[in-house]
Amino acid sequence: MTVRLGYGLNGFAGHRLADACAVVSSIGYEGVGLTLDQPHLDPFGDLPGQVAQARRCLEANGLASVVETGSRYVLDPWHKHEPTLVSDEGRERRVELLRRAVRIAFELGSEAVSCWSGTAPAGTGPEALWQRVVDGLGPVLDDAADLGVSVCVEPEPGMFLATLDDVLALRERLGRPEHLRVTLDLGHLVCNEPRTPADTVRQAGALLGNVQVDDMVRDVHEHLELGTGELDLDAVLGALLEIGYDGLACVELPRHSHAAPAVAASSMVALRASLARIGQTSGLAGGVR
Repeated sequence: MTVRLGYGLNGFAGHRLADACAVVSSIGYEGVGLTLDQPHLDPFGDLPGQVAQARRCLEANGLASVVETGSRYVLDPWHKHEPTLVSDEGRERRVELLRRAVRIAFELGSEAVSCWSGTAPAGTGPEALWQRVVDGLGPVLDDAADLGVSVCVEPEPGMFLATLDDVLALRERLGRPEHLRVTLDLGHLVCNEPRTPADTVRQAGALLGNVQVDDMVRDVHEHLELGTGELDLDAVLGALLEIGYDGLACVELPRHSHAAPAVAASSMVALRASLARIGQTSGLAGGVR
């Protein structure tokens, strides 16, 4: 059992999709997080052509994929991340994006679709917000069940569903659908969960379907420091191995596209060093290709 490392392509915003996939693969990553947005795959553009090209790029480079839906302005050019599943207006546009994401994931053979709830608007009570999330995800999960796609909800700091316990409560409200699982961002676990990051991973257990690795940059031009400071990466990666997690763990650094190849390579070196410390390997042995 090893951890399968991937790289989020929102950190390659300056690269064409084919070039980004080639660079990521050459470094040794086994998969990508593919955010539905410009420049790589516009969910409201020519989908047949784009999806066919994306599939060719992934297959040519031997890359698995997870479809990410957290692009900043894909639905509203003025307001970051809006509308969401809990917005006062426009929620149907978020639902349509997520339904498109499920179909795209099916056509790409992706391992999961990842999403989050959104930030609660002022003046709306919790029961109304719960109902908005449940109603919004209903048709998305119906599509996912029909197509055999896993939908992974991410607890996000500052959003309505902010912790793993919130996402687990959502599953209860929806009747524990098998294809509704969890995304965990390892960087967020430090500041946003009542348990240690490793214990949060263990709590998610078999429901964990997608992992993001971020909040680790100290100097993007020189190196990444992992396994130090507040986030004990060795312990968290060890917990992933302990629970038998077999999905992708994708580095997500969307603010570092200006140095994407260097940051991706440094991330791989640091992640492999952490895995070596806990007696595991990932991808190609012997460092970056």
